[in-house]
Amino acid sequence: MRPFVKLFYFLLILLLSACANRPNVRTIPIEDFFKNPEKTSFKISPDGKYVSFLQPYRNRLNIFVQPIGGDQAVQLTADSDRNISYYFWANNDQLLYLKDKDGDENRRLFAVNRDGSNVRELIPDKDVRIRIIALDRIKNNQILLALNKRDSSIFDAYRLDILTGKISLVALNPGNITDWIADADGQLRAAVASDGVNTTVLYRTKENQKFRTLFSNNFKTSIKPLGFCKESDCMYALSNDGRDKTALVEIDCRTGKESRVIYSHPEVDVNDAGFSFKDRKLLFAEYTTWKNQRYYLDENAKKLFDDLNKLLPQTEIRIADRNLSEDQFIIRTYTDRSPGAFYLYQTKNKQLKQLALINPSLKSDELCEVRPVEYEATDGVTIHGYLTLPKGDQNKNLPVIVMPHSGPDSRNTWTYNAEVQFLANRGYAVFQMNFRGSRGYGKEFWSAGFKQWGGRIQQDITDGVHWLIKEGVADPKRIGIYGYSFGGYSALWGLCFQSDLYACGVSYSGLSNLYAYLKAIPPYYRPYRLMIEEMVGSPKQDAEYLQGSSPVFHTDKIKVPLLIAQGAKDQRVTVTETNQLVKELRKRKVKVTYLLKENEGHLFRNEENRLDFYDRLEKFLALHLKQQ
Repeated sequence: MRPFVKLFYFLLILLLSACANRPNVRTIPIEDFFKNPEKTSFKISPDGKYVSFLQPYRNRLNIFVQPIGGDQAVQLTADSDRNISYYFWANNDQLLYLKDKDGDENRRLFAVNRDGSNVRELIPDKDVRIRIIALDRIKNNQILLALNKRDSSIFDAYRLDILTGKISLVALNPGNITDWIADADGQLRAAVASDGVNTTVLYRTKENQKFRTLFSNNFKTSIKPLGFCKESDCMYALSNDGRDKTALVEIDCRTGKESRVIYSHPEVDVNDAGFSFKDRKLLFAEYTTWKNQRYYLDENAKKLFDDLNKLLPQTEIRIADRNLSEDQFIIRTYTDRSPGAFYLYQTKNKQLKQLALINPSLKSDELCEVRPVEYEATDGVTIHGYLTLPKGDQNKNLPVIVMPHSGPDSRNTWTYNAEVQFLANRGYAVFQMNFRGSRGYGKEFWSAGFKQWGGRIQQDITDGVHWLIKEGVADPKRIGIYGYSFGGYSALWGLCFQSDLYACGVSYSGLSNLYAYLKAIPPYYRPYRLMIEEMVGSPKQDAEYLQGSSPVFHTDKIKVPLLIAQGAKDQRVTVTETNQLVKELRKRKVKVTYLLKENEGHLFRNEENRLDFYDRLEKFLALHLKQQ
């Protein structure tokens, strides 16, 4: 970058900070928000004698291990090209980990000994994709995997011997199995099949038996098995069969019928449950209103969390890992203004030891409160969301960043979000909403987003922006829209079809062509194709809608500047698709800044690429959402 351009941006940001009526607010460096954590992803060995964690080495996250009670850590891996994306203990002496190559999004499975020796790839076939079936149930050094070894579109179930590398077939996929489910002993006991529209759960009492059909439903009716009962022939599941809101239920595996509702909430879905593999029983049900909450099903579990809440008041608490005897736990904490910390908690002496702050560079009193909000859409439906206001005396007539979530069938929650806090620190109000199609609010609310990617979903976002203006929070002339993945699509859509509402927009790995998106569905998603078409649209039956909802065909409507970020290895939003969009925008003289990273996929995972993107984002927003 030329020196005078650097000076221009520096003076611009300095001017904006000075004019923001926030005299006591420190501008936190970008690196403090988006650098790799100093230590993260703590886990405990099955025997409870060691803790492991990820820590940067040459700017990439690698695995380290140290004894509990000791301070000397051993570095197990030394990867300098990509972060290790995920890892876990296979036994007391070995760990397994996953990482891709150059952002190709095909994660490979590796093993390493606890002392750092014998690093090896367990499935060396580069064309095979790997799904782990039973992460917490590795028995006799064998792990259940689903591999598309035989057919790129079909995942058969295999058992891999970690010591020898030998794999053996456990169950052949007839072509319609989308998920395999193991019991607490690591035995393959259930499977989920799909014809693209209808979902069938298959079951067997023992692994050497044939599967039989337990029940079938349209995919809009979800029954997700969680685990098997300890003694009787039954399973626990999350189900919205016969109801709008998902409940935690027990299913009789002899009849396939729901035998009882264990817990349900009248307003939101039950989204998870705590389960003890040692005792083989449910501990609690989890659900999210504006914050995550639990309904306890076990007195010991309630007592555990009561003790933790006394030791760690006014913070959210999650169990990140535990040893086999379940008397030592890795605890993860967070709030809206803190990424939190990891702790080791030992139940025998009720001792809590801090293992690491995730990001000690950030101070919670410098960050901003995330507040729950709700507003009414134009058709009367209530939409829930979150509003984060920047620190300072002014809380009206603010520059606003509208941040639709990805998915679209995910949801925003009350949590620490580095992007939200970064933008708020720069003086922007940040608005997140759970539009129709978001998960967590019931079957009807979720399915109301089907074939509404360019319709009702976007209207919910637009209604929220108008609500912010009416409330006096937003300055109508200083509203920008920014999103990742589906959120990026929403940003592009907003600039096309609500061009007078936004002063600028940012699309990070955002869809621009729904035809291209449906065409690019990889072979291993083939069983879901009809389901995806029912949710998004059919290229044959919904051609007019898909073209009308694809921003690439409406670039003539975009009037304001746009920043686009894309990974060249992205398999969901292809670089060809984004290149076409940029070409169309430039042909129409739209001010577009294009950031392409050759070694990234759908999400920028290398630290230097993240920092570059957020540096560009900061300057772009400062330039186009000028202070008055």
